Amino acid sequence: MLGLNPGVEYNLAEGTVIPAMPLALNADRQFDERRQAALIRYYLAAGAGGLAVGVHTTQFQIRDPKHGLYEPVLRFAMDMLAEGHRDGLIRVAGICGPTLQALHEAEVASTIGYDLGLLSLGGFGSDDLEAMLEHCREVGKIIPLFGFYLQPAVGGIELPYSFWREFAEIDSVKAIKIAAFNRYQTLDVVRAVCESSRRDEIALYTGNDDNIVVDLLTPYRFHHEGGLVEKRIVGGLLGHWAVWTNKAVEIFEEIKAFNDGTIPRGLLTLNQEVTDCNAVIFDAANQFQGCIPGIHEILRRQGLLEGTWCLDPDEILSPGEAEEIDRIYQSYPHLNDDAFVAEHLDTWLG
Repeated sequence: MLGLNPGVEYNLAEGTVIPAMPLALNADRQFDERRQAALIRYYLAAGAGGLAVGVHTTQFQIRDPKHGLYEPVLRFAMDMLAEGHRDGLIRVAGICGPTLQALHEAEVASTIGYDLGLLSLGGFGSDDLEAMLEHCREVGKIIPLFGFYLQPAVGGIELPYSFWREFAEIDSVKAIKIAAFNRYQTLDVVRAVCESSRRDEIALYTGNDDNIVVDLLTPYRFHHEGGLVEKRIVGGLLGHWAVWTNKAVEIFEEIKAFNDGTIPRGLLTLNQEVTDCNAVIFDAANQFQGCIPGIHEILRRQGLLEGTWCLDPDEILSPGEAEEIDRIYQSYPHLNDDAFVAEHLDTWLG
């Protein structure tokens, strides 16, 4: 059975902030190492406990042979994370595609030194559950698994309780990111883990960018085999946390402080505010078409990125998205970390 570094295993179980890393490009849509380095330094300085690389926010097109960026980006990010000299930093690599591709990506990620593979199943049909489970078992022989329930709107598929119940029994599964953007499907995953024999070995992370604060505040309880099983979502692996990360860390620490006590109403209002911001940045009004450019636009305004360019030239801000970003800046000034970035930007770009 594949294991984790003890420091990584502890931090994963305790819960932390894991941003999903955007890809820095220049005006020619070429990999911008200077800006990518600045982004990673920003996440480390902001207090993130890990980083996910090669995931949706990094752009799935990095795997396209005409770009050939999957391995170079993973290697570059790993070198930059090593620069941080932080014990227990959780390094997650995105893994996707059919089995042969996924096995190759798992080998690349494991060889480079990533701790876990965030395994996307978007390429499968939702009626082929046993094939998906066998796929997961095979990839899990190469790298410990971070399961991933990705919402259908951005390429995921619906996965029933029965899938997650079997998935939770795979020895190499160490964590699951729930990004279904759906309360019913979120409950399917949590209940499946709670009713598995490995409930105490799997950490749950929110990827529900539409419900971050409440996901982290909620004790989930289920009756199972004559007893009551309780489990929490302990952290987040989020594209939303790729921006305003220093504030995200502050909010996360505030939430953890109230996990065993009375929840102030202000935190419930904060959930609404964060969700409003996410709806704008992720372009929910246009079925998330401007999601990645929206993330880039925040980072561009802060000076971390030079522009909003994506590998796909057609992937741009939606009409009105920039104006909506103006609105959330005005409405929720307490949620941005522009002052923090401005204070350190020259050092990170250096």
